[in-house]
Amino acid sequence: MMKTSVLKILIKVSQVKSATLSALFLAGISLLSLAPQQAYAQGTKYPVVLVHGLFGFDDIWGVDYFYRIPQTLRQQGAQVFVASVSPANSSEVRGEQLRTFVQAVLAQTGAKKVNLIGHSHGGPTIRYVASVSPEMVASVTSIGGVNWGSRVADLARGIIPANSNTEYLAQQGINLLAGIISGISGNNGLPTDSIAALTSLTTRGSIAFNQAYPEGIPSQYCGQGQQRANNGVYYFSWSGTSPLTHVVDPSDYPLSLTSLVFGEPNDGLVSGCSSHLGKVIKDNYKMNHLDEVNQTLGLVSWFETNPETLYRQHLNRLQQLGL
Repeated sequence: MMKTSVLKILIKVSQVKSATLSALFLAGISLLSLAPQQAYAQGTKYPVVLVHGLFGFDDIWGVDYFYRIPQTLRQQGAQVFVASVSPANSSEVRGEQLRTFVQAVLAQTGAKKVNLIGHSHGGPTIRYVASVSPEMVASVTSIGGVNWGSRVADLARGIIPANSNTEYLAQQGINLLAGIISGISGNNGLPTDSIAALTSLTTRGSIAFNQAYPEGIPSQYCGQGQQRANNGVYYFSWSGTSPLTHVVDPSDYPLSLTSLVFGEPNDGLVSGCSSHLGKVIKDNYKMNHLDEVNQTLGLVSWFETNPETLYRQHLNRLQQLGL
């Protein structure tokens, strides 16, 4: 009888301990699930402005240039704006357009600064604003940015002689294409100059731009720049070096062809070293020039970090820096 009572007591104690452990376990799981959600909702202190590259657009028939990126960052709690700048023009002209856009964002949100993220020609574009008006910019992030020029642009500029009939015809044709893109995406009225854009993207044009707006640029090709430049702005960059990443993506094949003009790792339009600006997060992702903005329609490598994840990680990086 005594043994039975003792046994019952032991069973009850065991049940209490089991219930307590279960409760603690569930509480722990709840806390673990809650912490990421809280971080997820914090976003950044300052709004994020996304800036497209050459022949880029805000939105065409419901498809973003930064495919699903704005929505991803908004879900993380950030205020996100997609800039309206010319699809083709010089870095300085696009930069002035962006500066006006940023002023409007600051007026609308009441924020003191913005975090600028630019892809391709968007890299020099955002650098211009940070150099001319650093008081409006918290950070600059260049993704596949043409910061030291593109050999594809060098080749095209060499094929099209300056002040020639060929240049005139090319300019008219490319301007027409840029105008169509601008019209479809709702950016009517923005000036277009494809030859000025091409010149800006050459090695010679990029070096001249770097001399005028040097913040974040490494002291030598393929080097590391300052994470925080003398103007108080933080600078970051990343890029890919794999032109062919998804056999179903039709854009991979022309990028694989253009990659052949480079004698170094590249994403099809920009070399990994040319993309360097400020703190280089990584310059050899398994991505091509369009994968860097999650195009075409999310057809990216299955064997690399998804682009949406990279943007989320970077948002966390900015948030941790108080930006």
